[in-house]
Amino acid sequence: MKYLANVTTLSYAADKCAGCGRCVEVCPQGVFEMQDKRAAIIDRDLCMECGACARNCEFGAISVNAGVGCAAAIINSMITGGEPSCDCSGSGSSCCG
Repeated sequence: MKYLANVTTLSYAADKCAGCGRCVEVCPQGVFEMQDKRAAIIDRDLCMECGACARNCEFGAISVNAGVGCAAAIINSMITGGEPSCDCSGSGSSCCG
């Protein structure tokens, strides 16, 4: 399931990837796949910013602001019934559009 286009905080540094494949194993959304003995992002917009990939990358190749991005804001608003706010501005205002 895709959430919102071009809003994820997911960042990947291929030069730091050692090719262990943990990100492929732990990502519940299938964001990564192995290509030429390294991980590759196949669809960034699938990322729900859970943080499993970054927590399991021993080489620091992946970072994501888990639970603070727009995908998390949309999910939280659906659960609570409120307006989505990813608080990117620090003011508590919505930036998710």
